[in-house]
Amino acid sequence: MPSITLKAHFDGRSILLDEPYQIPPHARLLVTLVEQDDERALWAGLSLSGLAGAYGEDEPDYGPADVRRQ
Repeated sequence: MPSITLKAHFDGRSILLDEPYQIPPHARLLVTLVEQDDERALWAGLSLSGLAGAYGEDEPDYGPADVRRQ
């Protein structure tokens, strides 16, 4: 099975995935804890939401022909 990175959180009792993902029964897992301070997490969240708004699902694909020189 190839490696994949999944976001998750700990609710105090269990590790919960942030998005659905089918994991086969008895799959071997490696868990890495990444601690973030609150301010860094806040700025990262704001950056992600800004990028999501600028480059949303409905954004058309642009190619070299769409770039103009001035």
